[in-house]
Amino acid sequence: MRKVKNAAVYIVLILASLISVFPLYWMIAAATNNSTDILGGKLTIGANLASNLTNLLARQQIGRAFSNSMFYSVILSVLSLLICSIAGYAFEIYHDKAKDVLMSVLLLAMMVPFAATLIPLFKMFTGLHLQSTWIAYVLPTLSTPFLIMMFRQSARSFPTEIIEAARIDGLGELQIFFKIFMPTMKSTYAAAMTVTFMNAWNNYLWPKVIMMDDSSQTMPMLVANLSSGYSIDYGVLMLGVLICSLPTGILFLVLQKSFANGIVGAVKG
Repeated sequence: MRKVKNAAVYIVLILASLISVFPLYWMIAAATNNSTDILGGKLTIGANLASNLTNLLARQQIGRAFSNSMFYSVILSVLSLLICSIAGYAFEIYHDKAKDVLMSVLLLAMMVPFAATLIPLFKMFTGLHLQSTWIAYVLPTLSTPFLIMMFRQSARSFPTEIIEAARIDGLGELQIFFKIFMPTMKSTYAAAMTVTFMNAWNNYLWPKVIMMDDSSQTMPMLVANLSSGYSIDYGVLMLGVLICSLPTGILFLVLQKSFANGIVGAVKG
């Protein structure tokens, strides 16, 4: 009876895995077919990858869009991790009631939809003449309550005895943070890096509003351009989607173990 139950569980898991993987496979297969084959429901790998790539390069400046997205996402991720980790560390290590109130306010801010702040942000950045710059791309999401809370939860599991011993040895507060806390929380940084990079890479609404020059186009904007118009080449579109999905997919595969450990550590903290 137990073997039958285990077999049923494995069958359900296998079916769920296949259902989860199928959209990825279909995207890859569609990138190698033309529009006629895709609309006809063809699910096998085709022979149109080279022609789709040629058409994509002819229609869009994909190299510039890819490099823009990579630059903006890396800059945002590095700065966001640094700022949010310092904030989360400070909220927990230098804990008091006032910081609890401030943290509650930050968490409440998560409930405000970004669309509600879009117009004020646009007016502010255009008033400062920062449109179409990496600063305008980065600043609105540079510090997020979610990441601050995540690092704060992780800091709860950090032994205070180590901090006290480091202070006795003469280390300053920044030295303790950079030399002791950061190396200890590698898994948390990996999880935060994955979340931040994916959000930055896939961000569409704000860049579409504030990045007005064609030279500042990002990959999500490029994919949106491919899907507009009266006649859509679905092979080219799916190839663009595939290329756009590669960096986040590779990052998650590389950091998946650390990502899981970081999320679990933050929850336990």
